[in-house]
Amino acid sequence: MAKLSDMKMKYRIFMKNYKYNSLEWKTGVKLEKPLNASRIGVVTTAAFHRPDQTPFDTGYRGGDPSFRILPEDTDLNELKAVHPSGSFDHSGIDRDANLSLPLDRLRELKNEGFIGSSSPRHLSFMGVIISPSMLIAETAEKAADILIEDQVDGVLLTPV
Repeated sequence: MAKLSDMKMKYRIFMKNYKYNSLEWKTGVKLEKPLNASRIGVVTTAAFHRPDQTPFDTGYRGGDPSFRILPEDTDLNELKAVHPSGSFDHSGIDRDANLSLPLDRLRELKNEGFIGSSSPRHLSFMGVIISPSMLIAETAEKAADILIEDQVDGVLLTPV
C-alpha cells in the first residue's frame, strides 16, 4: 500500500492542507437476501468510458461530477481511463480493467452460483473530485436511481 511519503511533494502538501468534509457515519442498507440470489453492480472511480462516450472533462474545475453508464457486456479492452491524478499509476488498469471494473469476475461469480446476477449497467465516475458539492447534490441521486431501476441489491465500490 502506498504511503503519503511515497507521493510527490505537491500531492503531499495538497493532501495535508485539503479541507476534507466530515460526515457522521450512518449505517448503510442491509442485504435482505442471500448473496447467491442478489444482483450486484459496480461503481468505480477509474474514469472509464467507452469509445462511443464523451470522455470525462479533466479541465472541469473541482472535478467532473458526471458518470458514464457501462453496460454489462462492455468490452473491457475498449475502455479508456482518463483519471487525471498525477499520483495514480494507470499501468494496472491499462493492462486489466478488471482491477477497477471487475465485470469478468462478476460473470465468474455468477457462473459459480456465488451471486445471483450482475447488474445490466455499471457506473464509472472520475476520481479526484475535490469540490464534490454537485456530485452530492445532483449526480449521486441520478446514479442511485439507475441502480434502483436495475434492481441492484448490492454494489461493489472500486475507488481509484
